[in-house]
Formats: sequence, structure tokens, C-alpha cells
Amino acid sequence: MEAKILVIEDNNDVRENIEELLQLSGYKVFTAENGKVGTAKALEEIPDLILCDIMMPELDGFGVLRILSNHPSTMDIPFIFLTAKTEKEDFRRGMGLGADDYITKPYDDVQLLDTIEIRLKKSTRIKNSFDKTGHGLQRFIDEAKAQKEFDKLSENREIRKYHKKDMIYESGQYPKWLYFVLSGSVKSFQINDFGKEFTTNIFSKGDFFGFIPLLKGEKYHDNVAVIDDAELSLIPIEDFMLLLFNNREFSAKFIKMLANQSEEVEKQLIEMAYSSVRKRVANALLKFSESKHTTTMSILRDDIASLAGTAKETTIRTLSDFKSEGLISIDDNKIELLKIEKLKNMPQ
Repeated sequence: MEAKILVIEDNNDVRENIEELLQLSGYKVFTAENGKVGTAKALEEIPDLILCDIMMPELDGFGVLRILSNHPSTMDIPFIFLTAKTEKEDFRRGMGLGADDYITKPYDDVQLLDTIEIRLKKSTRIKNSFDKTGHGLQRFIDEAKAQKEFDKLSENREIRKYHKKDMIYESGQYPKWLYFVLSGSVKSFQINDFGKEFTTNIFSKGDFFGFIPLLKGEKYHDNVAVIDDAELSLIPIEDFMLLLFNNREFSAKFIKMLANQSEEVEKQLIEMAYSSVRKRVANALLKFSESKHTTTMSILRDDIASLAGTAKETTIRTLSDFKSEGLISIDDNKIELLKIEKLKNMPQ
């Protein structure tokens, strides 16, 4: 699959020349005429690499890098500055913000292409160093272990099978493991003083969970239960800490996961405060669909209500409305999403 490159450059001639060069070299190219447009396009397209001018109207290159470096979906994208300025202060400032490289204008075509190729290859190696499978997890852990005495810790990791509704852990318990989902899905939830359950996250194949209490050295503050029959890998704390402090890519992934989790909770709280019941139920259905990787799902109405933050009776009425409107179909306990875009664009 061809790599996607975003070129953010306010000079039309330079932008068009780079676009033509990259297209002839087999890349898929997106362009933007200033930093503001470029930032929006980066968040929309999620390119594999970004080439960005420094001195631009609306938003300069430093501002673009600062914004994208703080967004979970773009923070790991290789970022190369295009600049006619060679002052050390600019280089130092850019590197401090997280730039990967510089190309000075006027640039040499071969130098530009070589730099892009090197950065893309490095990015691919990092991405491929961890894939969402049990083999990927094993490879990642093996790569992090430099000392033979840790081999037995890897060999002694447990794999456990859980059935629907089984509890993985409960609030107040001390953590013993980092959990990795090999198959199935689980949910984290909290219970308020009135006994009402509120789902805070859903984890499916390839996801880690239970790591925040390990990092903080505290008891669990939430509960985790199985949605679908699941198989989990239980990773000893020692393995987790070794990976965290000895494998840069693994550490970066966990920082990204923490940022994503924080962003998801923030969105959920805003949605609870301002979105309509219809919007919340629609988003709950979409989240279940994403976690199960299918549009046809067996879901308990209680689980939908818990994730949407509404009463079960209200959820049932809303689902009935969705069915009447042709957005979903319901057959016993199975729900099929028929019009995903309309569910995504449900009015607030």
C-alpha cells in the first residue's frame, strides 16, 4: 500500500513541485496551503509522514507540530520541516518540539526522497515491532529482555479463558497482572452509590487493560467483566515494568494509550452532559460494533444502557425507535447496524 504524505507549504510553486515529485515516486500526496488547513487535513487523513514549511500564514510550522504532537492520532507521525532558514535557534526549537528532520530550501530532490524513505522505514519498523496478536506480544516481550534470568518470567505467563459475565477483577483489589486481550471483549465499569453501573471503556483483541493501578501502585478503582467469551494473557508486573523502562517503543505505546484513554473519558463526560439520549445510544452501538469488529452483535440491553449512561427502559425505547426508522434491525438479542453513517451523524 502506498504511503500517504501531507505537504504543508504556502508557496504554490514549491508545493506543486514537491507534490509532483512525490507522486512520480509512488506516494499518495495531500497538500495544504497554510498551517491551519494542514493541521485539519492531518487530523482528517492521518498521513504516514508530514512535510511542513516553518514560516506560513494562519499558523506557522512550529504551531502545527505542537498541535499534532499533542493529539493521540497524530503524535507518532514522522514530521520533517521544510525551511529556508538555517539559524541554529530554529533547528533547536523544532527538535525540542519533536521534529524528526529538516530539509533546507532550495532542496535537492534525491536528498528529499532519501530523507522521506529513511523516516518511513523507521516508522514502519516501530509499528511492526508490536502487532495485535499473541505472537506479537511474545516477540515484543522477548525483544525487551536482555538478561537471561527474565526468561522464566515470560514462560510462566498465564493464559486464562473467561465466560460471558465473568468478573476479571473488582474495585478495591490489589493488581497482580497486566492484562492483554487475545480474543473476545471485556468492559470496565464503575458503580455509583445508588448501585447504578456506568461503563467506562471496552477492550477487545489487541488491547491492554489494568495498567494504570500498576503505574500508580494503587488498588483498582474500577471493575472489569467479560462481555463475550474471552481469552486473556496475564503478564507479571515484572515483565510490564521491564518493558516500560527498557523498550522505548513500548513506553511510547503506553503513553499513547493513556492519552487515548484520557481523551475517551473526556469525550464520554461531555457526551453525558450535553448529548441527547438518541446520540448516546447511537454512540454506544457504534462503540460495541468497533470493539467486536462486526455490524451484527449480540448485546445485552443492560450493557448498552450502561455505556450510554441511561436507564434500561429508555435504551429499549430508543432502540425501538431506531428500528422503526430503519437504522438498525433487531432479531432476538442480535442487533444489526443498517445505517452506520446516520448513527454516526445523529444530532446532539
